Amino acid sequence: MSSAESAPLAWFKSSYSGNEGGECLEVAVTPRAIHIRDSKAPSRAQLIVTAAEWAAFVRFAGER
Repeated sequence: MSSAESAPLAWFKSSYSGNEGGECLEVAVTPRAIHIRDSKAPSRAQLIVTAAEWAAFVRFAGER
C-alpha cells in the first residue's frame, strides 16, 4: 500500500446538504476510487466505486 492510499480520506458533503441532520452521503475521492458513506454512521461500511462507475451514477441522477 502506498502512502497516498494509507492517508486519511478527505470526506465532503454536497453544498446542497443542510446541517439539520438529514439523510446525507459523504464522498471521498482518491486517485483509484470514490468512497461513499452514510454521514450519520461514518464508521460503518463504505461503498467504493471506480471513477467511471461514479460518473455513470452522477449522469443517471442528473437525468431525474
